[in-house]
Amino acid sequence: MQFRHEVKHEINEADMLILRQRLKAVMSSDPHAVNGKYEIRSLYFDTLDDKALREKLDGVNIREKYRIRLYNNDPSVIHLERKFKHGGLGYKSSVSLSPKEAQAIADGDVEWMARSNNEALLGFYLHLRNEGLKAKVIVDYTREPFIFAPGNVRITLDYGIRTSMSCTDFLNPNCVTVPIKESPCILEVKWDSFLPDVIRDAVQLEGRHSAAFSKYAACRMYD
Repeated sequence: MQFRHEVKHEINEADMLILRQRLKAVMSSDPHAVNGKYEIRSLYFDTLDDKALREKLDGVNIREKYRIRLYNNDPSVIHLERKFKHGGLGYKSSVSLSPKEAQAIADGDVEWMARSNNEALLGFYLHLRNEGLKAKVIVDYTREPFIFAPGNVRITLDYGIRTSMSCTDFLNPNCVTVPIKESPCILEVKWDSFLPDVIRDAVQLEGRHSAAFSKYAACRMYD
């Protein structure tokens, strides 16, 4: 299990314009991005009593959450992801899903997962059955990703955060999402064992401090 350092900063649009230019000067755009960005849609899962949401809001140090993620509305690339957090460190594991499998999970049809040989799918199935995980909310946003090989650094600028509120029909293009109130821009910095000085200097903004912002929690406020 390879943990990575993760730091988030809530920034404004002016900050983002400055950072975009700095990062372009010292980092490369993620090769998976189209014109430097891509659209992300995530379907988040939680227990009936909202364990993941409550732990996030309460600042619990060790926690995990599950989501299904789609990029650029392209159903040929769908991932089931488990995100595990321990303080400022994070670990993510994922497995690819077919559109049929993703739709089945969103619809609550999960018994087929019990017959899988995939460890991630089986783990998710056990959480679904033992903890009563259910699809809770769709979160849409735009991401601009940058990469830097030394330190395996990945920096993202996320903005345009939108929530589906009650809709969890993940693959339905007609599932409308709406902007959350005062939607912030989020700077996220991830690295392995060290963060190079050139990157540390590039992301410095006066008066900005790391913040435990959660797109999932922000979008659940509209339930």
